Amino acid sequence: MREVIVDCALYRHGHRSEQPEDFSAALHQARSLDDAFLWVGLYEPTEDEFGRITRDFGLHPLAVEDSLHAHQRPKLEVYADSLFLVLKPVGYDGEAGSLSTGELMVFVGDSFVLTVRHGEANPLGSVRRRLEEEPEVLRHGPTAVMYAVSDTIVDHYLDVAAALHEDLDELEAAVFAKEARLGAVTAGRIYDFKRRALEFRRATVPLTDPVTRLTGAGLPFVHKDSRLFFRDVADHLSRVNEQVESIDRLLTDILSAYLAQMGVRQNDDMRKISAWAAMFAVPTAIAGVYGMNFDHMPELHWVWGYPATILLMVAICVVLFRIFKRRDWF
Repeated sequence: MREVIVDCALYRHGHRSEQPEDFSAALHQARSLDDAFLWVGLYEPTEDEFGRITRDFGLHPLAVEDSLHAHQRPKLEVYADSLFLVLKPVGYDGEAGSLSTGELMVFVGDSFVLTVRHGEANPLGSVRRRLEEEPEVLRHGPTAVMYAVSDTIVDHYLDVAAALHEDLDELEAAVFAKEARLGAVTAGRIYDFKRRALEFRRATVPLTDPVTRLTGAGLPFVHKDSRLFFRDVADHLSRVNEQVESIDRLLTDILSAYLAQMGVRQNDDMRKISAWAAMFAVPTAIAGVYGMNFDHMPELHWVWGYPATILLMVAICVVLFRIFKRRDWF
């Protein structure tokens, strides 16, 4: 159980007061006190472990099922006893060129907040430390935790988007470099980058609706003073989505330009092949004529016939070469 429970603490008046051993007693204490709430952080719990910890929280079975099986898109669900928010933290390794996503579920009730995370791309350790250093924010209760988690994840989206833009600039420069060798490897790099951008988009775009709902009135368990904070999160998320759209458009343009560049180079290759074929066709035709076994042929017994024929072949090839060169076929 200690491996599942990342951290657990009771907070009063914006300050951490104690780390309880009995979740039922701690939850009862939080509900009996003013300005107090319980924050429990879990990491990939099993169904049995999750049930033992949360049996007194009154969580909805559908939300419990979603939090255990993960693979959810960002969303906000409203239940009778809690709010259920799903977030998808994103991690990006520029050197390896890999983008990883995790999942983070946040339950917010009257006097508790429960976070369940899956995967490694999660920022909860830093969020808890930051909040404990800002008691004026923590006084907003469980909503403050939901805001801080959302804000940290969205701010990290901005960092990931900036890193993707840098790598995209490098990819663009590599594709359009004069010495670039176009082929399956380059196409694979473009499609791989597009897959990363799509995975990033799946984490950011669906979050717009939940954050927008949190900025308005009418949601239970949301502190009225926290709506301004969620507006800040919504603004940052809007910037992220604009960058995601920009990355997607640039990738589409790069791919289209790459395919056009491939077509141009293939046309150049075909013109070169055609020019060389035309140059070889002339001496082949002349040699074929004089290679026929007939006794009565013009210049067949002429002393200068052979060198004259060779000279004619060379002259015609030179003329064709200059014509093709002038037309940039070589």
